[in-house]
Amino acid sequence: MSKKRENSNKTIFEELRGPASEADTPDSRPQKFIRNDRYFTICVYTFLLVVASTVAIKAIFSFGQTKAFLSNIVRAIGPFLIAILIAYVLMPFVKRVNVLLRRIFKKLPEKPAMVLSLLIVYLLGIGLMVAVLIYVLPAVVRNLADLVRMVPEGYNQLKILLGQLQEHFPQLDLSSVTSMLDSTQGDVMSMLTDISGEMIPVLYTASVSVVQWFFNFVIAIVVSVYMLYGKASLKRLCKLVVYAFIPREQVPQVRKVLGDCNTIFGRYVVSKMVDSVIIGILCALLMTILQLPYVFLISMVVAITNMIPYFGPFIGAIPGLVIELVVSPWKALIFLIMILCLQQFDGLYLGPKLMGNSTGMKPIWIIFAITVGGKFFGVPGMFLGVPVLAILAYLAELLVSERLRKKGLTIADIQ
Repeated sequence: MSKKRENSNKTIFEELRGPASEADTPDSRPQKFIRNDRYFTICVYTFLLVVASTVAIKAIFSFGQTKAFLSNIVRAIGPFLIAILIAYVLMPFVKRVNVLLRRIFKKLPEKPAMVLSLLIVYLLGIGLMVAVLIYVLPAVVRNLADLVRMVPEGYNQLKILLGQLQEHFPQLDLSSVTSMLDSTQGDVMSMLTDISGEMIPVLYTASVSVVQWFFNFVIAIVVSVYMLYGKASLKRLCKLVVYAFIPREQVPQVRKVLGDCNTIFGRYVVSKMVDSVIIGILCALLMTILQLPYVFLISMVVAITNMIPYFGPFIGAIPGLVIELVVSPWKALIFLIMILCLQQFDGLYLGPKLMGNSTGMKPIWIIFAITVGGKFFGVPGMFLGVPVLAILAYLAELLVSERLRKKGLTIADIQ
């Protein structure tokens, strides 16, 4: 009965529609769009690859504009980058103070212990900075002023020394050196005069920069405190991101890799900073004991340049040697012996004690990282280029090991 009713309905529909045409044949009817997830994914990846390639080509061929754009971004987020660096450097000290407080006061709750640890570490850090600003910075400025006044006297002493050498060794022809000194002395004195005349606008600009820098630094301090205090919530946010975008079976491996990268970078940065501070303090103490002039200026240069691997100690020793040479050749010799002994102590004992084999890189790769980082990013690039390249080398080693594992091989099997 239902079959007959269906046939009758079909007949009525065909009558209303009219006779079938050639366009209604099954082969000529328009086909419905069928979604294919595989081809859709390929199209999305292709589009993203084209966009990324276009942006990369534009960035490479317009490197000046790209560098200016990145500089503006870095300048805008500068306080937050400083905050990340401060939090990253102070985190090991906060952890150790926290452990010490929990060991001394066993009933102290976790949050008050964390607040007290942050307070102790930040008070010590700010106190150290205030001491540097009050005692070290004025001494450095005085050293620079004395050095500027010593330049004419140094020229005269050097000319006298060359004259004495000419008397004792007549066979030496030092006339070219003497004429070069005479020609450069006028240029140096005019340069010092220009610097003195432009000192007022420079001081005004510097004061404005100091105010802006101080404002950014205060923001960075506040943000770094929030980052250290809310470290648990930040770690939880990172875990959520990892679990959201990484397959669940690969999460433990990804977390291990990220932890190893953090260990490589953090151990190098923190250890190198502590090493440089200790070397700067030892340099100041030794120069004071040996009664060498310009203690604070030279010690600060040595401490800052010591953060650059391999070349840093030599870069820091050259300005100090030149300054001491202007004062007295005998004091320059004493300074040279002192700085060589200090560098040997740093390279053979203090550096390995603090850092160990933190990067695991060969010297050729460290030199490569310093050269490339310094070329594109200056002194910060020379310092941070080494840990960044160490992380890239670690990731490359993991990738090679995984590819070899799929082929049934290991790195040790390749001879």
